[in-house]
Formats: sequence, C-alpha cells, structure tokens
Amino acid sequence: MVHSKNQPTFFDLATKKDSVTRALRVAILVGIILNLINNPELFKLSFDGLNIYRVLLTFLVPFCVSLYSSILANQKKCPEN
Repeated sequence: MVHSKNQPTFFDLATKKDSVTRALRVAILVGIILNLINNPELFKLSFDGLNIYRVLLTFLVPFCVSLYSSILANQKKCPEN
C-alpha cells in the first residue's frame, strides 16, 4: 500500500494520544483482572514466587491488542487516495 501525503502512517496512528490513552486504560483494567485470575496469591497480598515478567506481560498484551485495534479502526476512517 502506498501512502499519500494526506494518509497517516501506521506509526502516526500508533502514537495518537487518544489511541495510546485508550490502550493504557484497557491494559490496566484487563491486566488487573487477568493477574488476579492467574495469580490468586495476589488476593492475599503475597508476592512470594511472583514472576514479575509474567505480571508485566499480562499488562503488555492487552495494551498491544487494544492499540492495534485502534490503529486498524483509524485506518478505515482515513480516505484512500
């Protein structure tokens, strides 16, 4: 696909403030829920044996999915030349 000067690039769409903000909100909400499901020891506020990389990845995945979905939705809104 060739981009015209009027059509934003993938990076332009990925760095839009509203897309990043929405992705952060989704990541926080979904990440908390998934971490509580996958790490029941967090209910007891016990952090023994907790793998920090798994916890961070549980937040990163919903962030990436949400951001990618926003990019695709915004690409469809842009007229193609």
